[in-house]
Amino acid sequence: MKKGIRYETSRKTSYIFQQPQHGPWQTRMRKISNHGSLRVAKVAYPLGLCVGLFIYVAYIKWHRATATQAFFSITRAAPGTRWGQQAHSPQGTAADGHEVFYGIMFDAGSTGTRVHVFQFARPPRETPTLTHETFKALKPGLSAYADDVEKSAQGIQELLDVAKQDIPFDFWKATPLVLKATAGLRLLPGEKAQKLLQKVKEVFKASPFLVGDDCVSIMNGTDEGVSAWITVNFLTGSLKTPGGSSVGMLDLGGGSTQIAFLPRVEGTLQTSPPGYLTALRMFNRTYKLYSYSYLGLGLMSARLAILGGVEGQPAKDGKELVSPCLSPSFKGEWEHAEVTYRVSGQKAVASLHEPCAARVSEVLRNRVHRTEEVKHVDFYAFSYYYDLAAGVGLIDAEKGGSLVVGDFEIAAKYVCRTLETQPQSSPFACMDLTYVSLLLQEFGFPRSKVLKLTRKIDNVETSWALGAIFHYIDSLNRQKSPAS
Repeated sequence: MKKGIRYETSRKTSYIFQQPQHGPWQTRMRKISNHGSLRVAKVAYPLGLCVGLFIYVAYIKWHRATATQAFFSITRAAPGTRWGQQAHSPQGTAADGHEVFYGIMFDAGSTGTRVHVFQFARPPRETPTLTHETFKALKPGLSAYADDVEKSAQGIQELLDVAKQDIPFDFWKATPLVLKATAGLRLLPGEKAQKLLQKVKEVFKASPFLVGDDCVSIMNGTDEGVSAWITVNFLTGSLKTPGGSSVGMLDLGGGSTQIAFLPRVEGTLQTSPPGYLTALRMFNRTYKLYSYSYLGLGLMSARLAILGGVEGQPAKDGKELVSPCLSPSFKGEWEHAEVTYRVSGQKAVASLHEPCAARVSEVLRNRVHRTEEVKHVDFYAFSYYYDLAAGVGLIDAEKGGSLVVGDFEIAAKYVCRTLETQPQSSPFACMDLTYVSLLLQEFGFPRSKVLKLTRKIDNVETSWALGAIFHYIDSLNRQKSPAS
């Protein structure tokens, strides 16, 4: 139940009783008494209003101050207090003694802006748990307002109102508010992207939430992968046990793809190229993750590369892009990154899958680092991995499921063969499935490797947003308590 402030007013009623008639002296005294009462009322009524107003203002200030103090007792507490220790705050303590706190993360993607409102509870001497998430998305993405920055504010404010409705008033000033933009803004010219971010920051600063100087930023690919790794391992409970087994993460977006896992083999740490290892500090423990983001190898960018196009540029002289991965009879248009391309299938092709696989292999050649350890780590995969598998019936479209890497190859061969004679509503299915099959093998996954495909764990989206707000709150904790 949401907390709020209840205002009550009371009204006093005066009763006048008729007295028997008396002489002039009594009448005069009654009149004097009545006038005196009126004079007292004229003074007492405004005085009472002033006193009441003063008490109300003091009450509001006290609530806001204690709410802010509640956040810092959560993220900092006394010197030496850590995530696993309980901080004491009347405003943030549930009936069962668990600390309660909130975080707001805006995900500004290429196709839309989404708000995640997270409610956490922290049992005494344990890591926090997620108790509730509210989610809302709006289209288009921020990048669509690059030439009309002022219009972007309306959608941001609408999503902020969702957070206001979901978070009790007492917690507003203590709740961190953050926006991180991904590929959509990374692809914009720097000046346009910065103007959009500045407008968002202005709207954030005018909100009642806790807003830092770093509240708005463009997320690099590595951080996106690390945050998604935090999300999956938090939801599976792997972060609760020091030294326990963790799971790996595979994310396939439109412009980039990420892989992240915690190496246990020294050889992985020794042979990883520069930039592939990232130190992460969470819950007073340091993790050395293998994490990398491949810009340009997301599904949509890969499509363009397989077709022979160049990112952000129209086809030279408006020529058709011809691909062996498309049905020979197919002709159509495809839009990517606000550029429209004319595409068609390659004529006189005996079989789609073999020449398509050869073309995909050319695009992937020497672009992906292979590591042997992925064979022995449990991996969760989501985003386009999930969508493609669900689209051809490899997993349940609602519940997700498990498959082996080789299932993508089997599905690719079947769909490519079907496209040769029966063009489908998804002309890119042969290309996409072939690409995913070969991408996973390039990462080092054998065909027999089992992957878990999911959109949600415990009914929470497996996006990077949860991990990012966790990491942000933890960084606030370290800034305020450097001794810890």
